[in-house]
Amino acid sequence: MSISHSETVILVTRNGLGEAEPELQQKLMATYLQLMDESNLLPAAICFYTEGVRLAVHGSPVLEQLKSLENKGVRLILWTTCLNYFNLADQVRVGIVGGMTDILEAQSRASKVISV
Repeated sequence: MSISHSETVILVTRNGLGEAEPELQQKLMATYLQLMDESNLLPAAICFYTEGVRLAVHGSPVLEQLKSLENKGVRLILWTTCLNYFNLADQVRVGIVGGMTDILEAQSRASKVISV
């Protein structure tokens, strides 16, 4: 199956997917990212802010999935203000550290923005 990048941007604002116990949220996010990766129907970017930045740092249960997506050309953007707020800036393991300008740019280029 060939890789297809859509013009979609995904916003991740939680340390997992949905509203549930943290362990379930992270399990759901792992499945979501794995299926996205396996389908090769990839967004242009995934933007992480607030609690979402925790998914791209040391100890995250979804680092493998995120690294695979990044290797396929998905732009992973982590908001520096949030990383600094949670004292996580030195623990980033995947993606680029950027600002709200980078997130706004990704959104403005998108044909669709999905918040998970």
